[in-house]
Amino acid sequence: MSQFQRLTIAPDQISGSYIRLTPEQQHYLWRVLRLQAGDRLLAMDGLGQCWLVAVEPPDQMQILEEQIPIAPTELPRPVVLLIAMPKGQGMDDIVRQATELGAAQIMPILSDRTLLNPSPQKLDRWRRIAQEAAEQSERQFVPTIGEPQSWSDALTVWNAETCDAYLCEARGDRPHLLQKLLPTRGASPSTKPVAIAIGPEGGWTDAEIDGAIAAGYRVVSLGRRVLRAITAPAAALSILAAALEQDMPSS
Repeated sequence: MSQFQRLTIAPDQISGSYIRLTPEQQHYLWRVLRLQAGDRLLAMDGLGQCWLVAVEPPDQMQILEEQIPIAPTELPRPVVLLIAMPKGQGMDDIVRQATELGAAQIMPILSDRTLLNPSPQKLDRWRRIAQEAAEQSERQFVPTIGEPQSWSDALTVWNAETCDAYLCEARGDRPHLLQKLLPTRGASPSTKPVAIAIGPEGGWTDAEIDGAIAAGYRVVSLGRRVLRAITAPAAALSILAAALEQDMPSS
């Protein structure tokens, strides 16, 4: 089913055997994709449900098949990206890339050195970007993007009791993230979610690192180079995805 274009819908758009389209979706299907009446695509709710549908201009799609089986594209363990928001438009790229690389949750963090104080409109924009990126990368789930929260509050939710937690630090003699992810011989593989924390421009403060260590985080490096705040999340998630997927059976 991967040859079909995908469109994410909200569950309340379904009415019987039809899906009502929003004005934005109508514009996308007719003006951008140039679809015609009867063309087929996959409608997804971003929560793992998928339907084969036929478009019916101007404002609906007919459900042809329900619960379509599709090739799994999710990581074998949920990954939470805790990202200290960079300045400017950097979060747009981070959300897009994190979605493509399989993050299940993206949590914007207000760290001591965070300069961005996003508006509700920014949060809506990031959620739209995640939805579009999930469609493009053929994911079954759209990542959850949480409300911005302080680092201290985040540590009460994502810590060693709830997940395997890693904090990336550019400087200092830290073990590489990949080294910590590879299973120890004879040890049972973890099934916990994975939390990966990335700091802002200027990095984490000493107090923030100490707080993370107290919460059970392992402080790791992403390599010998100092990465930009918008590059580090993609590097970390690429390493995570490669490590988590190495033992998955081929599709």
